[in-house]
Amino acid sequence: MGARAFGLWLWALVGASPLAAQEFTTLKGHGGPVMGLSVLPTSGEVVSASFDNSVGLWQGRTPRWFEGHAAAVIAVVALDEGRLVSGGDDFALIVWDRATGQGTRREGHKGKIAALDVSPDGQWIASASWDGSIGLWPASGGEARFLTGHDAAVSDVAFSSDGAHLYSSSADGSLREWRWQEVGAPPRELLNQGFGINRIVLGPEDAWLAYGAVDGATRVIDPASGQQVADFTLERRPVLSLVHHAETAQLAAGDGQGYIMVIDTDEWRITRDFQAMARGPVWALDFSPDGRMIYAGGLSEVVYGWPVEMLGAYDPAGETEHSFLRPPEEMENGERQFMRKCSICHALTPPPSRKAGPTLYGLFGRQAGTVPGYPYSDILDGSGIVWNDSTIDALFDLGPDHYIPGSKMPMQRITAAADRQDMINYLRRATATEGN
Repeated sequence: MGARAFGLWLWALVGASPLAAQEFTTLKGHGGPVMGLSVLPTSGEVVSASFDNSVGLWQGRTPRWFEGHAAAVIAVVALDEGRLVSGGDDFALIVWDRATGQGTRREGHKGKIAALDVSPDGQWIASASWDGSIGLWPASGGEARFLTGHDAAVSDVAFSSDGAHLYSSSADGSLREWRWQEVGAPPRELLNQGFGINRIVLGPEDAWLAYGAVDGATRVIDPASGQQVADFTLERRPVLSLVHHAETAQLAAGDGQGYIMVIDTDEWRITRDFQAMARGPVWALDFSPDGRMIYAGGLSEVVYGWPVEMLGAYDPAGETEHSFLRPPEEMENGERQFMRKCSICHALTPPPSRKAGPTLYGLFGRQAGTVPGYPYSDILDGSGIVWNDSTIDALFDLGPDHYIPGSKMPMQRITAAADRQDMINYLRRATATEGN
């Protein structure tokens, strides 16, 4: 904590204002970066989606884990009082029962699901997918239908206040409006700004639509006419997260350089511009139900929460949490290769682990697909591969997509033989079990 932050913390401690009840908070437990956030409107509980393939429902600082995705979870929203819905890199939606933790898997997309929205009446789920389509899923179950027309990945979706229209953004640079209830009705293009658009938010009664783009564009338009209302573009890119709190008229944007910008939507002015993350992007944002706290997720395994009124008082978060971003000069070459290629998904310690992949503890001599409790893909479950110098070298020489086609391992290669050998030597020491 910096000197300024300490002073304000001390000031809050003695009860100088009602803000004394609001303080910086962290939610720790995920095993990978936090990709999506949603705060439940009635309870204020935080729901998080993570690269570790899980959804976390936080009761205070204690998480309940919802496990079922086969890859990173990118988006999560409340479906109704008793259910959540999430989507991710495994191309699937899962509708979760909050009480039991049971999930119902819904499939149909052919690419990752980047964003979700729920219709105002709670009857429909819209999904934005990198396969270029928008999925429309009955919340009660049944077949989905898909809207197509974008020329690239669909990045976000938002229902209008009456539910009759659906807005979408895409990597093709366009914003479109769909009369989704009319089968076959063509979309209306509101604008095409050239660079891909990542996030959209609709204002109350659809009075405005804000968007954030790959080139850093942060603009507000009238969705009826497409005319620009305001422009808050700064020299930071890309914009990766966007959220609005209607009651307090706050619009927040998170970017790839770790900043959160807060905009007053009554007066259309920037009220705060804060470096939230010491390293890396702000992938996820949401406000508390009263708008006094803002929560964010990024490269760290931690969800951070700040009092909005004191945003400028805090040092950037996450300086020490990202083990895979340690300075290279602090590590030998083998450890450096592991940190760059493997550490975001794999732990070196005994199980259990909340990382997206199985722990590497006891790796050498172990048959692939045999860590107890880990949900392996079919291709690795019962595989005849045994991990040793030769098989690990082949894995990173050819890449997992060629060495084990169909596995969940991301495409990774280490092209230099000396680098592969250095990492193998490091792993042999770092993953050794007691007595081995």
